[in-house]
Amino acid sequence: MGETEGTAAPGARRRRLALATLCVTMFMSMLDNVIVGNALPRIGRDLDAGITGLQWVAEGYSLVFAALLLTGGALGDRYGRTAVFRLGLALFTAGSAAAALAGTVGTLVAARMLQGVGAALLTPGSLAILRHVFTDERERTRAIGTWSGVSALGLSVGPVLGGPMVEAFGWASVFWINVPIGLAALVLSGRVLPAIPARPRRVDLGGLVLSAAGLGAAVHTLVEGPGRGWTDTRVLVTAVLAVLLLAAFLLLELRIAEPMLDLGLFRDGVLGGALLGGFMVSFGMFGALFFLPLLMQGVLDWSPTAAGLAGLPMTAMIVVAGPLSARLAGRHGPRPPLVLGITLCALGLAGLSLYGEHARYPEYLWTLFVLGLGMGMTFTPVSVAVLQRVAPERMGTASATVNTLRELGGVLGIAVLGAVLTHRLTSTLSASLTRLGLPSDALGRAADPLAGATGTAADPLPDPLRQAVEHAFTDGIHLALRCGSAALAVAAVLVALLLRRPGRGTPTAPAPDPAGQSLPAGAGA
Repeated sequence: MGETEGTAAPGARRRRLALATLCVTMFMSMLDNVIVGNALPRIGRDLDAGITGLQWVAEGYSLVFAALLLTGGALGDRYGRTAVFRLGLALFTAGSAAAALAGTVGTLVAARMLQGVGAALLTPGSLAILRHVFTDERERTRAIGTWSGVSALGLSVGPVLGGPMVEAFGWASVFWINVPIGLAALVLSGRVLPAIPARPRRVDLGGLVLSAAGLGAAVHTLVEGPGRGWTDTRVLVTAVLAVLLLAAFLLLELRIAEPMLDLGLFRDGVLGGALLGGFMVSFGMFGALFFLPLLMQGVLDWSPTAAGLAGLPMTAMIVVAGPLSARLAGRHGPRPPLVLGITLCALGLAGLSLYGEHARYPEYLWTLFVLGLGMGMTFTPVSVAVLQRVAPERMGTASATVNTLRELGGVLGIAVLGAVLTHRLTSTLSASLTRLGLPSDALGRAADPLAGATGTAADPLPDPLRQAVEHAFTDGIHLALRCGSAALAVAAVLVALLLRRPGRGTPTAPAPDPAGQSLPAGAGA
């Protein structure tokens, strides 16, 4: 049956099945971050949701995912990583079914939050179980490369799958797809995953409450601020609450014996740089890619299928870059592939911002290749850095921290870059309405069809007003892309500097040696 930390590694066939189970579940949780993107225009039309409502459909999942990931790691340590992994998989599957059946935006957001709870429980245990199953360092590195590549593939293939599914079966199909996969993974996990023993650990309930409330207040401020106005009382109150609650969370984590967020990880320069890299890639890419389906379907009049298939070059490059990144990280350490990947992501976003509503697909195709290569290069180095420099008993917390920062980067990317886009759209459209001699209250009516991306208004807009809306939205997208690119460029420099010097644990090693010696944090030079 189950194995313990001290027993021999499982057989080769069982290891392969365990890797397949972990890859499928990670693919599903990563896929759900982005597959909804191509469904948002139809959701906006069918459920009468504006751009703020659509942001909450995306943020509801990511926010809960990010807020509970650290707690998921702690629960896995206390009650057994495999048991908590299976519970998370069951909740994620149930949340997917509830989302597919939702009839209102509020119900859909609640179901997405349930999905987030499940993903937060299953994700931290995935890397920890992987380390337990693969004890040989070289085999483990290859397994991590596969696991990371599949995770990255989930992020890239989402739009490609989502478009045709939405067009053929409706937006609910992007949630139904998770149900049979989740059920099959539940059955398989009960047969091939080892039972990793629990260890006594206190669950940081205070940290959970403070972090979840603080992140929720921060996202609410960023999502609602552009629409309500930054001086609105509610927006100001949630902004102050976000600062106070998150500050209190950090102070609490510094004082307690078993914190939910191990701030000690950031004392290691290599780990700090790797965590920063993972955070910033999610910030730039999630924030930018969230709005591209709205641009393609709402401004360029592409069908969901065409908008989805447009992402195939990015998917292809991620497939190529995943194994390449694993080899580079194994040979030269995590620094070269991670810095190169972040730099390519910055270049791709900057290039994409050069093309407007009249651009043709072949003209900006190169940016999709660059973005895919950049994304594919960044996933494995972060995981390799954690496995090289973190002791096994801290792996659950470290894995949860990595995934928390990735998800938090996506949450803040959508919120921050969405605020940039909405503010620029509003100001540009206001100026256009003034030039057209239209009243100021026409702004809301003009923006509504674009917010739903396919049009929620019963009557079509006059051509001059439609062109003004499309130009304003494109202008907002461009500014958001450039902001994301600038943030990634700064991150590439910082990561290069941080990974250049060893932290307080082990020195940065180019690769495990042929004898398969591991490099846990604190093991000495």
